[in-house]
Amino acid sequence: MPKYLTRDQIDHFKEFGYLCPVDVISEDEAGRILRQLEAAEKRYPDQIHAEDRNNLHYVLPCLDNLIRHPRVLDAIEDLIGPDILAWTTTLFAKEPRSTGFVSWHQDSAYWGIEPREGITAWFALTHANEESGCMKVLPGTHKDDVRPHSDTFGDDNLLTRGQNIEGINEAETVLMPLRPGQMSLHHVRTIHGSMPNRADYRRVGLSVQAYFNPEAHQTLGSDHAVLMRGTDPNKHFLPGHRPAAEMDAEAVAFRTAANQRTADILYAGAEKRRGF
Repeated sequence: MPKYLTRDQIDHFKEFGYLCPVDVISEDEAGRILRQLEAAEKRYPDQIHAEDRNNLHYVLPCLDNLIRHPRVLDAIEDLIGPDILAWTTTLFAKEPRSTGFVSWHQDSAYWGIEPREGITAWFALTHANEESGCMKVLPGTHKDDVRPHSDTFGDDNLLTRGQNIEGINEAETVLMPLRPGQMSLHHVRTIHGSMPNRADYRRVGLSVQAYFNPEAHQTLGSDHAVLMRGTDPNKHFLPGHRPAAEMDAEAVAFRTAANQRTADILYAGAEKRRGF
């Protein structure tokens, strides 16, 4: 028996490569986490900003707790089984009326993680809808291999390399709107992207890239992952870290080193390197 998802939801994910929305916490709880996050941004501007937005779960307990919430892990377990690792997290904050966007891509294209299986979760801390630039997916593309990507390094592109898949028919894509406290799930080979925020409020979400089982291994270098549930008999990744308190010194040092390792992997073979 599934732990949290319905059989229809599981079948939908297997067929189309995405699931949205999935309830995790209340809007009030999401608002509390958002306030904690934004307070931390103000207190630690040198540690949390547009070019330093990766792996904040290593230094902020509120985000560490969110990505291991029992409803989240129950849903992931329903899709990949009881042994669950998490690789990295990224804060996606689109300012009001801003030009930042995410081009069409597949998550696993540059990760170096094999096999190319796993689930990316996107947690909404504010409303994410068409106006504010919510995610779109191209259903069923998880059944294909990774398509060719080109590195654009576009100034407004929120991806590391501005990686892009050309020739996407947007009429075939599906919007994934979320209220605060909900998440979407998509397979790491599902093609997806998002448009700029045209709304008058800041659109904030946290992405876990990705949850996978312990058979996964890194082919481009050594890197960290956190055991979220179950066991990790293979130990292909260096162990992750849980913060004892907000921005404690050990956690900050760990995150700095982990971000360097991850960046080395994401930019492997790239013609240039950006600050994120």
